[in-house]
Amino acid sequence: MTGMPLTRLFTFAIRQLRREAHAGELRVLFFALVIAVASSCAIGYFGARLNATMQLRASEFLAADMVLSGSAPASAEQIAEGTARGLAHARLVEFSSVIATDAQLQLSSVKAADSAYPLRGQLRSAPAPYGAEETGPGPALGEAWAEARLFAALDLQVGDFIEVGEQSLRLTRVLTYEPDRGGDFYSLTPRVLMHYDDLEATGIVQPGSRVRFRELWSGAPGELSAYRQAVSPLLAVHQRLETVQDDNRQIGGALERAERYLNLASLAAILLAGVAVALSASRFASRRLDASALLRCLGLSRREALLLYGTQLALLGLVASIIGALLGWFAQQGLFFLLRDLLAREVPQAGLAPALTGIATGMVALAGFALPPLAALGRVPPLRVLRRDALPVPLGSWVVYGTAIVALGLIMWRLSLDLRLTLALLGGGALVALLLGGLLVLCLKRLRRLLGNASLPWRLGLGQLLRYPVGAAGQVLAFGLILLAMALVALLRGELMDTWRDQLPDDAPNHFALNIMPDQHEAFRARVEAMSDFAAPLYPIVQGRLVAINDQPVRQLVSKESQGERAVRRDLSLTWASEMPEDNRLLAGQWWDDASRGPLPGVSVESELAESLGVGLGDRLTFDIAGQARETQVLSLREVDWNTFRPNFYMIFEPDALDGMPVTYLTSFHLAPGQEAELVRLARDFPAVTLLQVDALLAQIRDIVAQVSLAVEYVLLFVLAAGFAVLFAGMQSTLDQRIRQGALLRALGAKKSLLQRARLAEFALIGAFSGLLAALGCELISALLYRYAFDLAWQPHPWLLVLPLVGAVLIGAAGVLGTGKALRASPLMLLREG
Repeated sequence: MTGMPLTRLFTFAIRQLRREAHAGELRVLFFALVIAVASSCAIGYFGARLNATMQLRASEFLAADMVLSGSAPASAEQIAEGTARGLAHARLVEFSSVIATDAQLQLSSVKAADSAYPLRGQLRSAPAPYGAEETGPGPALGEAWAEARLFAALDLQVGDFIEVGEQSLRLTRVLTYEPDRGGDFYSLTPRVLMHYDDLEATGIVQPGSRVRFRELWSGAPGELSAYRQAVSPLLAVHQRLETVQDDNRQIGGALERAERYLNLASLAAILLAGVAVALSASRFASRRLDASALLRCLGLSRREALLLYGTQLALLGLVASIIGALLGWFAQQGLFFLLRDLLAREVPQAGLAPALTGIATGMVALAGFALPPLAALGRVPPLRVLRRDALPVPLGSWVVYGTAIVALGLIMWRLSLDLRLTLALLGGGALVALLLGGLLVLCLKRLRRLLGNASLPWRLGLGQLLRYPVGAAGQVLAFGLILLAMALVALLRGELMDTWRDQLPDDAPNHFALNIMPDQHEAFRARVEAMSDFAAPLYPIVQGRLVAINDQPVRQLVSKESQGERAVRRDLSLTWASEMPEDNRLLAGQWWDDASRGPLPGVSVESELAESLGVGLGDRLTFDIAGQARETQVLSLREVDWNTFRPNFYMIFEPDALDGMPVTYLTSFHLAPGQEAELVRLARDFPAVTLLQVDALLAQIRDIVAQVSLAVEYVLLFVLAAGFAVLFAGMQSTLDQRIRQGALLRALGAKKSLLQRARLAEFALIGAFSGLLAALGCELISALLYRYAFDLAWQPHPWLLVLPLVGAVLIGAAGVLGTGKALRASPLMLLREG
């Protein structure tokens, strides 16, 4: 058998694998890999398709997948790049204009869009003010649609004519919803939609006009990415490419949290399955030590022995991975069927990428967790045929742990997990395992004192643990990992969902009021407080532009396409306040007091913008406000919660810092459904005030949170399945030893009922310790995640104290069932082996 050809070795491996297919450890290893790959593929498919769906729905707020915007028309080359790639294209122009009737004038925001608009989402309109909404194409040539508040302000009726510049247009419908409406809150006035081909006749767009040109694009992600790469070098100073993440903080934040949580749950399921693989592979190797020694005696080299068993595991892993990928695909199809009422549009497909990465994940997990025990089969001395105590030389610890760490690193890289989140999860788990594992070994050694007064079943059960305290501690850690992973995923699911929902309460502001004049300040406040169950304070607004930092021009200090660059190329809404808004948190410096006032007025800067601008405490900022230069000094940096739909600001000045500047006021308030008539009266009584509805944005974010909530509940099933794979693998890993012990005790006269009670006591105690480990570990890891990954306030979770009881019941019952074969073993078997 010397120098066996590879083909014969491969054939021999297949025959041997088929002959041993019913071995318990192979079944556990097979199903652990199936679960790992199925969970990875299902979550991968689900995450990719759900993310694509949410991106698709969120892209309605751009009316496209990507927008090229600027203050001048796009160049012919930029347009040709998109059309050549087969991208759908629409164009529109936005500008402010006075809408005229025979009797009145009203400053409005006008949008001229071609027939392809919108590329994402749908226009909605009504035949009369506050009538039933209908979807359909936009206005035809010679027609215009206007919002109900413009009808109220100018006392118009459907069918009347308005003048936009030099063009007369007939109002045919009431504009109720534009997909890309939820953008710049501070520049919106009553809206008018007209056809793009009527724009030239208005005579409004001339060289030097203040106009925003927008080129809308939609298509496959790959083509959009290629278009972005091709066009980015061609962008002029005034141009910008936008996607949904760039355009909207609330939607982008919800998408990011959804993806982060799904990947975290996927890692938990894969880690659990990896533990099951490691336990099963260890039993696989230990049960084949004798066969490997015999093959070595027959002339098989160490390399060929390793190759033989490695081929068996690789074939087993490949088959399990393919089956797991198919199951994962069917599982995500079932989930999307359950979500069919929530997902309003057809869900995009994800191709083969999640399946291939899932299969790769399974093979990496197999290699990382099974390689150390597999290597022992190639190091078995032939002497073991004569002496069963001859064991292979163990690998170094750095090899054993190094392969597992490399495998984990590859899996985390594939999941694109946030480094802080992953380190918090793995670091917290490792810390708890080391501390509690060591404490557990000490506790088990001290339990000997209790054995004297314990009943016989407890003495037998505890005796098994006390004989092998390190092995028992390992079992507790493995089972504790199951409970910890499931409890942590359940805890994060509940609290993160509740936190996201709390950010969008039912009375969240759904209207913004802009351009409130100083002489209407008190009257408007009283009116809003009378009609709304929640209203934010009225904030003074002064428009100004940041022009210098420490006397250096700001445009020389910011990088292109950064947050700071976008902030300095437009006017900012500046305000002042004596108290810091409740949704803000001070990170550095101090709020105003008499002691902090210096020669320059103080300003508080939002922390992310300050980082993008390179601004710190004590820096001097110069603003151009109404043609006047105002110099200020940074006294504090703030963290702002942008998800509250209340007015928030990049810059807040100390009181009296902007005296003498032209000012208007801004607020937000909640208006319950059915109060449209009140809103119309408010618009008529305060015609200069701009009222902006954001109900659609709130509804969209609530839909995304609902989708994520259902997805997480489904993901828990995979974590649960992976946990049971670990549980069963742990039982199988000690089955041979338990069979010998059971046969010996039966030979000495022990009854099955006594052995069952002893097993129940043993596994109940292991389960209780595992539950305690899981409870403490869950608290520690959740505290780290909340502090460093999710930036949430942590508080204790008393309900985790039920985990020791859950562990005792669950693992106690599973232990009795999983080791039933040991109780049925015949004493004759032990005598034959002897």
